[in-house]
Amino acid sequence: MYQKGKEKDANKIVLTAGHAATTALATVEGLVRRNKPGKSWEIFFIGSQFAVEGLKAPTLESLVLPKVGVSFHPLISGRVQRKLTFWTLPSLFKIPLGFIHAFLLLKKIKPAIIVSFGGYSAFPVVVVGWILRIPIVIHEQTSAVGRANLFSAPFAKRIALARGESIKYFPKKKVKIIGNPILSNILAVAGKRVKGNPPLIYITGGSRGSQTMNEVISQIIERLLEKYRVIHQTGYFDYEKFIKIKKSLDKSLLGNYEVHKVIDPNDIASVYQRTDMVISRAGANSVSEIIATKRPAILIPIPFSYKDEQTKNAQYARKYGLARILLQSRLTKESLLEEINKLDSNWEEMVKKVKNKKSPDINAAKNLVGLIEETLK
Repeated sequence: MYQKGKEKDANKIVLTAGHAATTALATVEGLVRRNKPGKSWEIFFIGSQFAVEGLKAPTLESLVLPKVGVSFHPLISGRVQRKLTFWTLPSLFKIPLGFIHAFLLLKKIKPAIIVSFGGYSAFPVVVVGWILRIPIVIHEQTSAVGRANLFSAPFAKRIALARGESIKYFPKKKVKIIGNPILSNILAVAGKRVKGNPPLIYITGGSRGSQTMNEVISQIIERLLEKYRVIHQTGYFDYEKFIKIKKSLDKSLLGNYEVHKVIDPNDIASVYQRTDMVISRAGANSVSEIIATKRPAILIPIPFSYKDEQTKNAQYARKYGLARILLQSRLTKESLLEEINKLDSNWEEMVKKVKNKKSPDINAAKNLVGLIEETLK
């Protein structure tokens, strides 16, 4: 078993997640900021290499974390899928392999602490880490709770929450509300006072994209481009489809449309700098970025998220004053166009309403690093 404070392990930290590239990246930024001469963190990440079962599309974590000096270790792990596919049984068979692989990786790395951001590939790391007596901190990004974090809670020494609404799901004696870690370059994006001419809409279904959203966008993209500029992050599945759509556009519209498969989190601040309005799923990180940059948004929550976490995230943003919510059950080309027009019409009022509000996530990365250091004492 590991010994607390063992010198050769003392500065090693393992981050683990199934889907939390921007949160992990912001935490890495916070850890590096706390480095001192003679004491710097050696950072490892254990997680999924591919974003979708059966598709060789790399996760954002595997692409961006090695660029900032993090040692990325792909984990062989499976998950319970919501839909029956060709890959359902192979994925189920890989679940026990995840625990074995996590054991081998942790024995090799010998970290002083593990920080989990949830997701199916993080759970085996948490359980095995607990068996090996490695202290564990988990961070819940949503306004509800993720399945993996809920199951990980008994194994954690401390639990960090982004939102106070999540506290009912966890043992209160372990909990500390710290906010959701955001990259400093995103926090530095100033709120807008005047819309662009034409206004720019950033459309994203999250790093993996949303085929449901994309299908509706494909039906209205030409109409949008007649009035707006659009940056569209499609995900891997629909990228080629929208490249073809772009090539078919009238030349007068081409300059108004950017299509991206994924956007590096290190580049997203420049996207928000130009953005006037956002159309997005309601993932925790997307909502945190919208609030931090004060960009009015239409949020379309995934209806099947665990504990309906995306709807709760969206409601949090609406209460803050920055979001309109369009339920997926109501999502059509007509309803989306109507919501965009309403957001455009109410833009000045929404921006004015939040101009003096502070993001609850300003010090989240610093707070999480402080909690990590406190846990190791």
